[in-house]
Amino acid sequence: MSRDKPYCVYILTNRTNKVMYVGMTNDLQRRVLEHKSFMIDGFTKKYNVDKLVYFEETTDVLSAIAREKEIKKWRREKKDLLVATLNPEWKELGNDGIW
Repeated sequence: MSRDKPYCVYILTNRTNKVMYVGMTNDLQRRVLEHKSFMIDGFTKKYNVDKLVYFEETTDVLSAIAREKEIKKWRREKKDLLVATLNPEWKELGNDGIW
């Protein structure tokens, strides 16, 4: 099942980069804003996880879902290396002109 719109797999962390959250969405800007405003009860609200440090896009929803599940199974060290490939300083990406 392919679509023309992009799907994003993303990683959020907290201010100290100690806690990570892996998610998937069809609207990255909206979803990050939801995390930042803590609109939805759950893990990210409980641990103040609202800093976007990594994302990747695809037009295939099934690929996005599979990738999210794959990354979620990884050990923390492997997730850290993934973030470092795109964002070695772990800067918040949403503030760097993504939107």
